[in-house]
Amino acid sequence: MRVLVVEDNVPVAESIRTMLETRQFAANVVTDGEAGLDHLLRRCYDAAVIDVGLPGIDGFTLARSARAEGVQTPILMLTARDAVEDRVAGLNCGADDYLVKPFVEEELIARVTAILRRADRPVVGVVDVGSLRIDLAGRSVTYGGEPVTLGATEFRLLEFLARNAGIALSRTQIVERIWDYDFEGSSNIVDVYVSQLRRKLKRLGAGTIIETVWGIGYRLRTAL
Repeated sequence: MRVLVVEDNVPVAESIRTMLETRQFAANVVTDGEAGLDHLLRRCYDAAVIDVGLPGIDGFTLARSARAEGVQTPILMLTARDAVEDRVAGLNCGADDYLVKPFVEEELIARVTAILRRADRPVVGVVDVGSLRIDLAGRSVTYGGEPVTLGATEFRLLEFLARNAGIALSRTQIVERIWDYDFEGSSNIVDVYVSQLRRKLKRLGAGTIIETVWGIGYRLRTAL
């Protein structure tokens, strides 16, 4: 799971990073609101921990702007203010939960885990895109009713493309979601896996359902 931390107090940010990484989360830290918004718009995160008092744009504006752009990443808002109106403002701007500083590690992890769990509930089951069906619980794929045998990475890649059908995804977005921010290999690995997926799906008459978007990356067609 990858978490974005937007916190301008560097010692606090690094403390949060350590808390997350000790629980096997991958954490990426930025220290101002504009950088935080840019990361949410351009990269793929499973959750975001955002401080209210940020330079550039504050956490409320960041969350509101991200939601206006269609970002669905679960957001945990951090603040030193405990007033009810501040908590309401945080939730109204699109945050999923609100945590008051100072906090202990167990509470932060519990809150992050909770918003991740709530975010997962609507998408558990089946993803259908035309003739393509991805059974998330059974970890199986069919095209036109015929089974497609995929490896674990191929499955994750196809699932990510299917969840974003019709949207052009960059190679960087795909690498960050399927592999890791610290991945040191070439982004050509995406091309290799897309080629494998195309070959397996083509055998079932799917044609080129994974389109190349020149200068960007790949897109799964919505009409299959």
